[in-house]
Amino acid sequence: ALDKKLRERTQFELMTIQDELGITFVVVTHDQEEAMILSTRAAIMDQGRFQQIGTPKEIYEFPTNRFVANFIGTINTFEGVVTVVDEEQIQVYCDEAGETLTALGRQLVEVGQTINIAIRPEKIFVSKERPDNKDDVCIEGIVDDLGYLGNRSLYRIKLASGRIVQVSSQNRRRSITRFLEWGDKVWISWTDRSTVVLLD
Repeated sequence: ALDKKLRERTQFELMTIQDELGITFVVVTHDQEEAMILSTRAAIMDQGRFQQIGTPKEIYEFPTNRFVANFIGTINTFEGVVTVVDEEQIQVYCDEAGETLTALGRQLVEVGQTINIAIRPEKIFVSKERPDNKDDVCIEGIVDDLGYLGNRSLYRIKLASGRIVQVSSQNRRRSITRFLEWGDKVWISWTDRSTVVLLD
């Protein structure tokens, strides 16, 4: 196997060759990031059936169902009951979150319907103080686990319900001390523009 830097360089070389020759080629890989970098169109299958076909960005940002959302990358899903449907957003009460979660668009949902709201770890902001923006979803939790990856840090935040939410945060500032430690009380927040409604 190639090391990380050589693998990345090879990926861009393959993209250049594809662009210059104007041909279609198939790359077999078990690395999702590699598949997303090299492909311009992808298909997700489950038990012999296509679940979604589109660009890597479409599939990652707008998965059509829970299988696709969970298959590509990491995602947090919250099951809840629709309480409000208006012209701009959907509101969903979720017991695990202990909050009403919101998503843009009317979708094809009705009040009283059980659906899933999904949010990617990198779309979540984590802070020691409660954010001021009242329009954002904001939930209190405790740092249950953390990992430092150099350019980013991964956090597992435990909510009051016991539910674990995964957060990925860019390390923008240089520091020899960690921003957060195990057991720290924190707030996680996100905008309704970052969530995805999953109906099945």
